[in-house]
Amino acid sequence: MHKVLVSACLVGRPVRYDGRAKALGGDLVACWRAEGRLVVHCPEVAGGLPVPRPPAEIEPGAGAADVLAGRARILTPDGDDVTAAFVAGARAALETARRHGASVAVLKESSPSCGLHEVYDGTFGGRKRPGPGVTARLLLDSGIAVFSEDELEAAASHVRSLEAQSTA
Repeated sequence: MHKVLVSACLVGRPVRYDGRAKALGGDLVACWRAEGRLVVHCPEVAGGLPVPRPPAEIEPGAGAADVLAGRARILTPDGDDVTAAFVAGARAALETARRHGASVAVLKESSPSCGLHEVYDGTFGGRKRPGPGVTARLLLDSGIAVFSEDELEAAASHVRSLEAQSTA
């Protein structure tokens, strides 16, 4: 059975920066949970950040690859550098996925950790820019298929494809 790494906030754990969750509903997540397929993880908490915590964004003009390479930072609105926690959390997510055999991940869009298609632009003005967060980037670079919470059907299709290959 192929496991799915999932952002903890998406399964109802109140671990987001504001102390809330963004739980997904629907039959698919319930089915994956019943099958024991879900591997629940919050990179930001795993990296040592508290709940609640100040919001954080990748600094303007930089991307997740820059952060992972040590060329850019993740900052709070007060300018506190929380890069080390985000990078440690991304590495913990990769280790968790590997330890549990998760080859697919469903992550929370727009987060500086888990965003896949977009993240906030670093100005704390509510604007977004294209590109992944640090956890999504590290997982992708490590061969794990990553989907946002808006792409559950695509994630399920990918899991089915992997399982069909395993039995062929």
